[in-house]
Amino acid sequence: MEFERITEIFVILENKPSVLGELLNQLAENEINVEAIGVFQDTAKLYVHNLNKAVKVLNKLNYTTELRDVLLVHLENRPGALAEVTTKIGDEGINIEYCYGTLSRKGDMVSVILDVSNIERAIKVLQS
Repeated sequence: MEFERITEIFVILENKPSVLGELLNQLAENEINVEAIGVFQDTAKLYVHNLNKAVKVLNKLNYTTELRDVLLVHLENRPGALAEVTTKIGDEGINIEYCYGTLSRKGDMVSVILDVSNIERAIKVLQS
């Protein structure tokens, strides 16, 4: 297992047709690649290649945004790998606010993004 602290963009969206497509088209037109995305009713969580440029574009387009430090965890693609990580974090009293991930058809690794209540403690737990 490997992990790193990353910054995601939390974007408020209207819960109606075409809103997500418009957001993603704006990023694409500005050559901003989305590395990971989680969409939850009226919000999108984005991990992008060029964070500063993405924030400038989104703010210029009047999106409400917030930056959040989260954990990007790379796991072996096998049953129980995510359960082990989340249990280890939870057993230390650290709450997982949300989680979303990516799967690879080719590789033996998967990646998940975890927003935790105490990122510093979570990092120490994962390092041990």
